[in-house]
Amino acid sequence: MKLNFKTRIALNYFFATGIVVALVFAIVFISLKTTIYESLDSDLNYESEVHLEELDLENMVFSNREEWEEREHEEVEVNPVFVQIINSEGKITDKSPNLNADRLQFFPEKEDHLHFNTIFNNRLIRQVQEPVKVDGKLSGYIITAMSFEASQKIIDQLWVILLISYPIIVIVLFFISRFLAGRSIAPIKDITQITERINQNNLQERVNLPENKDELYNLSASINSLLKRIEEALERERQFTSDASHELRTPLAALRGNLEVLIRKVRNPEEYEKRIKTSLLEIDRLSEMVEQLLFLARFNHTSQELEHLDLIILLDESIQRNKETIKLKNLKVEFINEAERSIKVPKYHTQIIVENLLSNAIKYSAEGEKIQILVAEKNTEAFFQITNYGITIKPEDLQKVFEPFYRTQQVKDHKINGTGLGLSIVRKAAETIQASVNLSTSNLKGTTFKITFKKSSSKS
Repeated sequence: MKLNFKTRIALNYFFATGIVVALVFAIVFISLKTTIYESLDSDLNYESEVHLEELDLENMVFSNREEWEEREHEEVEVNPVFVQIINSEGKITDKSPNLNADRLQFFPEKEDHLHFNTIFNNRLIRQVQEPVKVDGKLSGYIITAMSFEASQKIIDQLWVILLISYPIIVIVLFFISRFLAGRSIAPIKDITQITERINQNNLQERVNLPENKDELYNLSASINSLLKRIEEALERERQFTSDASHELRTPLAALRGNLEVLIRKVRNPEEYEKRIKTSLLEIDRLSEMVEQLLFLARFNHTSQELEHLDLIILLDESIQRNKETIKLKNLKVEFINEAERSIKVPKYHTQIIVENLLSNAIKYSAEGEKIQILVAEKNTEAFFQITNYGITIKPEDLQKVFEPFYRTQQVKDHKINGTGLGLSIVRKAAETIQASVNLSTSNLKGTTFKITFKKSSSKS
């Protein structure tokens, strides 16, 4: 049988409170019963001692019997005390006047001083048998008894009251618990209803935060935070898809246009060569863009590699790979190493970062300019920065340049080729190895990209 959450909570409360109430009732019943028995037994012991002092031990009879009878006529006893004396042979030698012709039953098998229940004239009584000794020799017994019916009636009534009230109390507690459980989980119902309404086209809706800042408040806040991250991720995905489709469409359109021009009429070899070269350039651009797009996609599933390499070696290898381009633009590369020891960084991801930043620095530097590369350490962090003194990035574009396909207006004005994916790849690679990317720019100090490796990312 499937029960809803509210009913399961109520049942848990039901069983828990049922056990607690049962224990409380048992303690109350046992405590009251024990108190009644102890009170009655104490009275019996007192009466036995009093009448034992009034006993003529030699004849085993009461010495003040006449006074006793007179006192009984003058007083009304609510709970009369019955006293009986028997000798060592088991014969009755004396008894209290209120016994009249009746007699208390003697139980020789019972232990001395033991209090027990028995029947007298169809009435429940509490009785005790105390031995009477003279010079250490058993002379007989004094038997004392009191009516136990009133006390037993109280015990029985209490038992009945507890038996009747127990199921009523636990059932009432069940419904109260169910009601309170319903109120407690009301925010969960609200969360469920809202999340059911949320879909890909309706991510702006948020869960209402409860008034009390408890666990449900934290849950609601966490869900809202998750929805916000999902909304931002989907928005980035939409934007990325839109940009990618636009950027891929451009070289395809250029390629198609060139081919259509070629098939319209017969042309001379020079025209064919020119159009084919233009088409090949568009194909190269398209191939580069596809490769970079796949590169970005792979980063979502690529974990940090264990292989580490010296940062200086990675920078030097990248400079050597771009040596011809640097020479063509007559650029000067200034390399400054302020690190006191070798800096080990994740090889694969750092290589990607270095290659993209250096190629950008070369691409956007004017001929004859300088590119500065600095490697240093600070406290527990290591970093390197690449500075070029070419096209300056405007302050409003500092964060946008990391977005896929974004290219500043200055770059477009200078007609510098590119896909706008390089810095997106840099940021993604840095995030994967828990490194940070900072960009600063000014007309005097150029454009500087600083990559900082945390202690967990770099090994000195």
